[in-house]
Amino acid sequence: MKARGIALWRVILLVLLLAAIAAGSWLWFDWARFARSPLTVAGTGQSIDVARGASFKDIVRDLRNRKASQASPLYWRLLVMQMHASGRLHAGEYALRPGMSPRDLIADMAAGKVMQRNFTIVDGWTVADLRRALAAVDTLTHDTADLDDAALMKRMGAEDEHPEGRFLPETYAYVKGDPDSAILKRAYVAMSRTLDEAWKNRAPDLPLATPYEALILASIVEKETGRADERPRIAGVFVRRLQQHILLQTDPTVIYGMGAAYVGNIHKSDLTADTPYNTYTRAGLPPTPIALPGRAAIEAALHPAAGSELYFVARGDGSHVFSSTLEEHNRAVACYQLKRCK
Repeated sequence: MKARGIALWRVILLVLLLAAIAAGSWLWFDWARFARSPLTVAGTGQSIDVARGASFKDIVRDLRNRKASQASPLYWRLLVMQMHASGRLHAGEYALRPGMSPRDLIADMAAGKVMQRNFTIVDGWTVADLRRALAAVDTLTHDTADLDDAALMKRMGAEDEHPEGRFLPETYAYVKGDPDSAILKRAYVAMSRTLDEAWKNRAPDLPLATPYEALILASIVEKETGRADERPRIAGVFVRRLQQHILLQTDPTVIYGMGAAYVGNIHKSDLTADTPYNTYTRAGLPPTPIALPGRAAIEAALHPAAGSELYFVARGDGSHVFSSTLEEHNRAVACYQLKRCK
């Protein structure tokens, strides 16, 4: 009887042991499945923002609240321990990419691989356009919002410089919380380097005394055409007019000088109203750039196309008709502007 009882207990213990092994195996395989299975991410552009000082419990709660993962917090804790990442998770914004596993996310957090965002400065924007666009980005810290242009340039380390034209149109990466001044500083430095390098390699015998004059001309070229094939030709027209002391007579400079008074149309009275930027009334280049020129416009200004053309007129489809004589130009104006083609 006693032996039978001992045997029964042995069977019970064996059954319990096997059940424990089975349960442990199931938990192990379930945890391993969790660690490698994709998080529930609806599309691209999703992220999790880990605040400085946030606890691991806060991170897991956030993931559960956004339904990216419904796994037990214990599973997350075991994963962090298994990856030796305890106490090494960095604050910041992390991308939740489609197909990303919990292991991938913890690896990013342990490495501080924060989400990169992009801000693009568009060729031909004015500084006012740039500042408005930066102010609308809610993932940046706005530390230049209360600065006027003079104070802004002082922040850039360029006191007494006019800001127009001084920031290179490019796409700049940043992370959430970066100050907008950091993007502006990088764009300022990039423009300075780009302009200096282009000036060193400029074509000979240009009627431009300084890199700043090249920047002014490039801004006019930028505003006159968006066509890559036309930029050197447009630049060539302006260079020849400068060399021959002919008024530039370019509408974009007039529009810039009108400021807020420009509401989409330019009239004959605007062309005769004298301002420092009216190239119909004043000879030479305007006093400052009128926009932010891109690399291509800078290259065109410093490597203008050769030729005899002194005039151009818009066709209305984004392209221009170029002319070498006033007679040819007047015919082109009559055809494409007044719709009186012969």
